[in-house]
Amino acid sequence: MRLIDWLKPGLQLKRWVLLGLLGIILVAYAASYYIMLLNIPLESQMAIGILILGLGIIYFSLKFGLNSLLKNISFLGSLTKPLDKKNVNKQVYDKRILSKGPKIVTIGGGTGSSVLLRGLKHFTTNITAIVTVADDGGGSGVLREDLGMLPPGDIRSCILALAEMEPTMEKLLQYRFQEGSLKGQSFGNLLIAAMDGTSDSFEEAIKKINDVFAVSGNVYPVTLENLTLFGKLENGMIIQGESKIPTTSITENSPIESVYIEPKDASALKEAISAIKDADIVIMGPGSLYTSILPNLLVEGICEALASKRGKLVYIPNIMTQPGETDNYSIIDHVNAIWKHCPGIPFDYVIANTGKAAEKTEDKYHDEGASFVKVTDNDKKKLKDYNIMLLEDDFVEVKNQYIRHDAVKLSKTILDLFL
Repeated sequence: MRLIDWLKPGLQLKRWVLLGLLGIILVAYAASYYIMLLNIPLESQMAIGILILGLGIIYFSLKFGLNSLLKNISFLGSLTKPLDKKNVNKQVYDKRILSKGPKIVTIGGGTGSSVLLRGLKHFTTNITAIVTVADDGGGSGVLREDLGMLPPGDIRSCILALAEMEPTMEKLLQYRFQEGSLKGQSFGNLLIAAMDGTSDSFEEAIKKINDVFAVSGNVYPVTLENLTLFGKLENGMIIQGESKIPTTSITENSPIESVYIEPKDASALKEAISAIKDADIVIMGPGSLYTSILPNLLVEGICEALASKRGKLVYIPNIMTQPGETDNYSIIDHVNAIWKHCPGIPFDYVIANTGKAAEKTEDKYHDEGASFVKVTDNDKKKLKDYNIMLLEDDFVEVKNQYIRHDAVKLSKTILDLFL
């Protein structure tokens, strides 16, 4: 290694090591004066022995001191490949900078939450994701029915969003089997199921998964109780099951009037309640209004915690309306639906999108019955009357013909509320 490379800025340790060595030299120089002044005999062999002993002490103190520092820097990469400067620099940055970021809580589930979390983790590690467990469709629904466990799908997505791992590992955990009895099942779901089977509780299993994948924050199920979501349509029909509510609303051509859970007295996880009360910013959404966000609010203790929170409460509606859930909804329709299920919670901000996508992409959504959530003049007036600040910007990001929020831009907008 060239000297110039060794002197380049990195962990900012070399300067302190050199300064420490300079201090040792100065102390030794001063000590030699008093040894001579006191006329203490020091034979050459003894001096050499003391010198070697001193150098040995310096070496071991530096070696074990740095090892102690690195033990507090946890990351999976060091377990599978040699320690490299880039990884260490990032972990030190996480410890020194991101750990001092605002305490942020997200409430939701599904794609919306995971997209937002991928942006937020670049600005703070003090993140708590509270995730719905009302999902009963797809691979999660199969595991829920076969193993009697809570549905892992939304929790898996949030864990992967906050985790620090190699792309290959993430691709593996997202992999869905294409055939056989496991067809449609996610490998990540199976991993959570295995961890649940080897743990005393689902809560403990999720905490272990958080540790294994070096999650930047915490991911909590909103409750540990086995929830069933029911929907009531405007025509009076009652639908049982989260996955059936929007599809039945479409076939019945009747909008959702309200949703509720069974058991109605399901209690929230204590850690979730504490996180909400202690947060600097609580974010509701983005995500499916009736099947991802509201099921969390129906759990006993969540609405009360939101009402007594000390930080700011932010609502982020989806960019697009969702067929069978929010057809023709504007911003204020979303807010009123939340207040109908969780009266009086004090929103501080609503963050809405004003951007558009390419015509081809928009046509794809229109064919499926979806459109951009509109911000009307009535929305602006109503939000102002309710003392809710409306923040508007172009947050559209299109990936693989899917319209999503620009996670980094949205996160920057949220973090500006803390500054």
